[in-house]
Amino acid sequence: MSQPHQQPADADFAPRCYRHPDRQTFVSCTRCDRPICPTCLRDAPVGFQCPDCVGRRSSSRVRTPTLPYGGKVVARAGLMTLVLIGLNVVAFIATAVTSPAGFSHNESSRIFGKLVLNPTVIAENNEFWRFLGSAFLHFGVLHLAVNMFSLFVLGPALERVFGAWRYLSIYLLGALGGALSVYLFDNRFNNVAGASGAIFGLFGALIVVYRKMGLNIWALVPTILINVYITLSVPGISWLGHLGGLVAGAVAAVIFVYAPRMHRALYQVGGVALLVAIMVGLTVWRTGALDRMLS
Repeated sequence: MSQPHQQPADADFAPRCYRHPDRQTFVSCTRCDRPICPTCLRDAPVGFQCPDCVGRRSSSRVRTPTLPYGGKVVARAGLMTLVLIGLNVVAFIATAVTSPAGFSHNESSRIFGKLVLNPTVIAENNEFWRFLGSAFLHFGVLHLAVNMFSLFVLGPALERVFGAWRYLSIYLLGALGGALSVYLFDNRFNNVAGASGAIFGLFGALIVVYRKMGLNIWALVPTILINVYITLSVPGISWLGHLGGLVAGAVAAVIFVYAPRMHRALYQVGGVALLVAIMVGLTVWRTGALDRMLS
C-alpha cells in the first residue's frame, strides 16, 4: 500500500479535511493537494486522492459509444426516417393543394412542374435541382403510400447501423443515383418523380450490411423480387431510376462499411466526395450530349 503524502506533524496547525472541516488530517490529495481525512482518501497509483479527483479521472475514461461504421449512437433510431417521411408528405400536400385537379392529379401543380425530373428541361435550362427535388414528388396518394411504407420499414434499421447522417447520405445518394440513371438512359422527354430511387438505395445498403455481417442475404431476396416485379409490371414506373438508386446506395454503403478504421471519417468523406464527383462528371457529359441533340 502506498504511503500518504505527509504534511508537518504539528497538531496545533494540522489542516482540516476540505469535505469534513471538523476533522484534522495530515494527508493531502496527490492531484489537487487538498487535505483529506481517512474517510475521504482513495488509493491511487501514487499516494492518495480525494473523491472529486477520482471521480474526474473515472469520467474522463468513459468512452462515448460509437456505431460499427463510425458516428454516434442514435438516441432515437428512426427520427431521421420520420423527418424524410414528413418532407415527402409535405411536398405531396403542397402539390395537391396547388393543383387545379386537387389530390387526384397533383402532378398538374406548378410546384410539381418546377421539380419533376425531365432530362430535356434540365439540359435546356440547367435546372439540376430537379435531380433531388423530383425525389420528394409522387404521382398520387397510392404512389406516396407505397414508398413511405417501404421507407418506414427499411429506414430505422439502417439508421441504427449507420447513424443519422450517414444514413441520410445513403438516402440522398440513392436518390441522385436514380435520377442520374434516368438522365443518362431514359427517354429524354419523360417526366419521372418519386422516392423509389432513394428507397432502392437503402435496399442496396442493406445488402452490403448483410454481406459484411455474414447474415443470410437470401432473406432479402423475396422482398427485392416483389419490388422488382412491381417495377416491371406496373406501367409508368421507371426501372432505370430503381436500378440507379440500388447501385448508388450500395456503393455508398461500401464506402462507409469498408473504410479503414484509422482515419475512417476521412476515408468516408473522401469516398463520398469521389462518388459525387463521378456523378457530376456524368451529368456534365450527358448535358453536353443533350445540348447537341437539341440544337
